[in-house]
Amino acid sequence: MGNYKVRNSAIEVLRTIVMDGQTIAVGGFGMSGNPTDLIEALRDTGVRDLTIVSNNMGIDGVGLGLLIESRQVRKVISSYVGENKLFAEHFISGELEVEFSPQGTLAERMRAGGVGIAGFYTRTGVGTLVAEGKPITTFDGIDFLLERGIVADVALVKAYRADPEGNLIYRKTARNFNPLAAMCGRVTVAETEIVENDWLDPDEIHTPGIFVQHVVVAAPREKPIEQRTVRHRNASDVEAGAR
Repeated sequence: MGNYKVRNSAIEVLRTIVMDGQTIAVGGFGMSGNPTDLIEALRDTGVRDLTIVSNNMGIDGVGLGLLIESRQVRKVISSYVGENKLFAEHFISGELEVEFSPQGTLAERMRAGGVGIAGFYTRTGVGTLVAEGKPITTFDGIDFLLERGIVADVALVKAYRADPEGNLIYRKTARNFNPLAAMCGRVTVAETEIVENDWLDPDEIHTPGIFVQHVVVAAPREKPIEQRTVRHRNASDVEAGAR
């Protein structure tokens, strides 16, 4: 059995497929399920003027925040960006173009792009700034706005396991925007643990390998925590927890 889609390193893969001005879809939700190796490799390629499609933009100095630091991003399509101070500074100064999309709408735009649907109608955002410049159509007396599907030039995702054909399984919270990003990329790269000389059970697969072109082994690392509990635990709390 050959390792059909397994590549030697993230940087080697990305240097062959990323270019200035591309649209890059990235999986993850907060700091859960971020393709950290691939994000760092993308930074190291030096490509610029990128449009990043992601639920959020990481935090300062971590995850997609690295690309904000290195000024490689021109535009962001996202639903939440509240944890990144540098992002906010670049947005307010006009250095960064931002297209906000409601979270469910963003998810469906990525899914739609992945299955070949050019656009869809939704009530979400009607009568708000989200609707500006978008066609409005009335169905059964109710206004809906047209949202376009998203097709990215490249998608970067984090999976729990993959087999040599690029079939993917996600673990717990990492099964967030990763499957949607994998679907909407013309070329998709996954960082993951690889099951060699075997295939994943078809009933366990979350993303079929047809959506994935390249797989790289994820480096071991400690997961960053976005928000930590800082309340002091007194003796009664500890005792209650023990019970």
